[in-house]
Amino acid sequence: MELSLRGLYYMIGMLMVATLTYYLGTHKIEYYKSQQFVNNHPTVDVIEKRLNCLAMNIYKEAGHEPFEGKVAVAQVTLNRSNDPRFPNDICQVVYQKNVIMEKVVCQFSWYCDSAARSRPIHNDAYKESYEVAKKVLLEGFRLAVLKDALYFHADYVKPNWKHERVAKIGSHIFYNEKVKI
Repeated sequence: MELSLRGLYYMIGMLMVATLTYYLGTHKIEYYKSQQFVNNHPTVDVIEKRLNCLAMNIYKEAGHEPFEGKVAVAQVTLNRSNDPRFPNDICQVVYQKNVIMEKVVCQFSWYCDSAARSRPIHNDAYKESYEVAKKVLLEGFRLAVLKDALYFHADYVKPNWKHERVAKIGSHIFYNEKVKI
């Protein structure tokens, strides 16, 4: 009798340990999901994709601009990805299209311009754009004057925007969201 009670206690104990282990494991997984643990630590592939999208945007918008001009384009791209009015993914920001009055408009003009998209890439200029993308995305390099900049255009374009002009860097003029008075 004593032997069968001991076996029963042993079985109950094992069942309790298994149940507790299952519960704690499941709870820990749910905790990490709720903390978006995976999203806070992107994979190498995700980082590489972000770098490539950012580098291509820098290259197409400011490939032959000075270093500060490249940083400025990268910074506007990242500022947009952190603004709730734009997609929160760098690639989605770069390739974003809107329809305005039945016309497709790209956030970055080169993407809607098939000739610009198909031009051969100048390797040295692209490599420099990629290095700038790494400095801005991975090292947090920023230009203080563009902290809130969300828009820019070439200096030969006159869009009549009501946004506050914050800087002219290279051949681009940068704006934040504030409306000029």
